[in-house]
Amino acid sequence: MPVQRQVDLAGTLLSPDQPKVSSEVDGVVREVLVEIGSEVKAGDPLVRIEPRELQYAFERAESALRQVEAQLGIDRSQDRQPPPDEHVASVRQALANRDDANAAWARAQQLNSRGLVSAVDRDTAETRLKVTEANYQAALDTVHAQKASLQDRRASFELAQKKLSDAAIKAPISGIVSERTVQAGEFIRATAPVATIVQMNPLKLKTAVQEKFAAVIKPGQAVTFIVEAFPGETFKGKIAYVSPAVDQTTRTFAVEALVNNDDHRLKPGFFAKGTATTKLDENVMALTEDAVSTFAGVSSVYVIEDGGKVKQQTVALGIQQGKLIEIVDGIKGTETFASSNLNQLATGMTIRVGGADAAPDAASDGGAGAPGGRRGGRGGDGQRGSRGNGQGGRQ
Repeated sequence: MPVQRQVDLAGTLLSPDQPKVSSEVDGVVREVLVEIGSEVKAGDPLVRIEPRELQYAFERAESALRQVEAQLGIDRSQDRQPPPDEHVASVRQALANRDDANAAWARAQQLNSRGLVSAVDRDTAETRLKVTEANYQAALDTVHAQKASLQDRRASFELAQKKLSDAAIKAPISGIVSERTVQAGEFIRATAPVATIVQMNPLKLKTAVQEKFAAVIKPGQAVTFIVEAFPGETFKGKIAYVSPAVDQTTRTFAVEALVNNDDHRLKPGFFAKGTATTKLDENVMALTEDAVSTFAGVSSVYVIEDGGKVKQQTVALGIQQGKLIEIVDGIKGTETFASSNLNQLATGMTIRVGGADAAPDAASDGGAGAPGGRRGGRGGDGQRGSRGNGQGGRQ
């Protein structure tokens, strides 16, 4: 028969994400918008902080930024990038003064060479040129400082803007509120937790599997399990993550399966017990349960050899599917087996296989009263033979 192999699992349902949402600003809690059990979506507000002081800080940072932008001649409605140095008004003015002084010094030098201007006037023009050059360089340095200050003021403005928006503490994920830790009117510090959100779909079934199954457990395999809250109902999932390492203390490795929970019936923390489907084995040797006898934990079958002699054979059993039991070891699969009145058989007994007139031979070594329990044997006066075969020994 074909056998679908399975591995037993037992573990706990967990939420993949369970963040404790914290405040990013100091302030007084003005409003709490959720309660325990409230369902929220990512981005929904949970708590609102009094924003008045944050609004003042934002306006102050905005004013400082506008001042620097005005000095650099930046039009925020168009391009926010600072203009080239030569386009700034203070630099243009210093450059014009320098050019004028340079022209005046050139004229004074020419006139002095003709004897029309004294040396004093020439030196005065040269001095003025040097002053305007220094003023031009100072204007450039001032513009460079203003551009550096612009980056700082923009960063301060954006930080103040963020803090103002952080006055509304929002849910980072979709889920259900499992805990709220603040009250309206309470002053809280930054990093103070305000609520805990549990993601409900999908859930994660976390379990540990014995190391002997390391070669057969793989991601994508189906998992079925039950929980005590819903007796008689089966839930499904798929293995998503398999640990590459074995715990040396427990000799197990961690396995996590994702479980769909659209209806939110399953809750994080539920204990789950089930199986993981691994591989399908074809042509597994099996016998009907009528042909297998179990006594004191030992299973055996009765092989009918040539001449009608009975031989009791111990076997190792696998799984049972319906009325068929997997035989792991102890037979070849080509024998003939007794499948009724097993509690009357013993090794060495001679029997006749046939109809209702067939009965154990009175002269057989085993006699007719062989002790021993039986599993699944059916009553009746006659013995029936069961012929095994290489594909499972079907009766």
